[in-house]
Amino acid sequence: MRPTAVIAAGVLATGASAENYLGFNSGATKADRSAKFKSDWVAEFETAQNLKNAPGTFNAVRLYTNVQAYATNDPIQAFDAAMETNTKMLLGIWTSGTDSIDNELTALKKAVEKHGKKFTDLVIGMSIGSEDLYRVSETGIINKAGVGAGPDVLIKFINQYKKAFADTPLSSVPIGHVDTWDAWTNGTNKAVVDAVDWVGVDEYPYYENGKGNGIKNSGQLFDRAFNAVTGAVGGKPVWVTETGWPASGKTWDQAVASVENAKYYWNEVGCRKLFNKVPTFWYNLRDSNPDNEMKFAITENLSTDPLFDLTCPTKFETPDGTATTSSSASPSSTGVSTPGSTNGSSSGTGTTEGGATGTGSNPQATTTGVETGAAVMGKSLSAAAVVSLALVAGLFALF
Repeated sequence: MRPTAVIAAGVLATGASAENYLGFNSGATKADRSAKFKSDWVAEFETAQNLKNAPGTFNAVRLYTNVQAYATNDPIQAFDAAMETNTKMLLGIWTSGTDSIDNELTALKKAVEKHGKKFTDLVIGMSIGSEDLYRVSETGIINKAGVGAGPDVLIKFINQYKKAFADTPLSSVPIGHVDTWDAWTNGTNKAVVDAVDWVGVDEYPYYENGKGNGIKNSGQLFDRAFNAVTGAVGGKPVWVTETGWPASGKTWDQAVASVENAKYYWNEVGCRKLFNKVPTFWYNLRDSNPDNEMKFAITENLSTDPLFDLTCPTKFETPDGTATTSSSASPSSTGVSTPGSTNGSSSGTGTTEGGATGTGSNPQATTTGVETGAAVMGKSLSAAAVVSLALVAGLFALF
């Protein structure tokens, strides 16, 4: 999903830092679907910052909502944990299946008013929506990915957020939107590209069925999608907001979930392509959805000793300069742009981790327990349903 690491790591619009953040994704609930509180996030953030042999300090987090789980508009307690541990935050507002983001904005306003610059200085970006465009795309509809939102809705919410925080320190924070790579190469979504300062991409070669998605080809699949996005967004910085490989779970076409393959993917995509080159939020530090058969966590019980050695190698197997076809290097008119394949599979899996109830009033207070990214893949779902849920997973900030 992106054209070169250099462009992706370029200076952001609206005065944003060019720092190449390292972080993980984190939702609002635990594996038993109970709410997370400050101490839970402190434990996550401290583990992330102290991982043995990590290729840098993972001191950033991507959140999917500003609202505390099972509350209406109270600020999520991850904010307090981030301030205590000096963790940078990529914030998120859920936008699918709702005509209002008022509670999200209220929760965020409360945090700004209570903590001031101690809070806002840690905010590195704001994502308005997550995989909304995929879910309303032809592929998303075929895969029954759930309720999404089109460009007009996203732009409305972007403008609403800008107006609400115009006179606060958050006015200088770069605004983005997170979606799957093939949503960004869809020319009908150009208005969203034009409206944001950066684009966030969720990309999982593991789920690229029909494209030779064995682990040895994962780096090339990732590169082709990354290059397609960077070639389609007119120089806008590209942040990788979700990617990873499951350490356990079912075999997905040619993709095998294993610790060995999770390590290979970490090396060939993380170390070779992303870490310290592109703002990256890996999926994931820990799993929280008990219904998800695929487990992406790189740790067990938040141990600082990961499941595999995080040391980056000095040599890689993925060939440099993965070719980008002309059709993938520019936006398509229909949006179903799939480098290396025409089978229409869900290329970016996507997620619905942010938490949505369909009303926008309390995205976390749901019993569905959907987890972000690939993590939502259910234990006994059909192929179409699983692929769609991978995109619906970002909706519930339920890790």
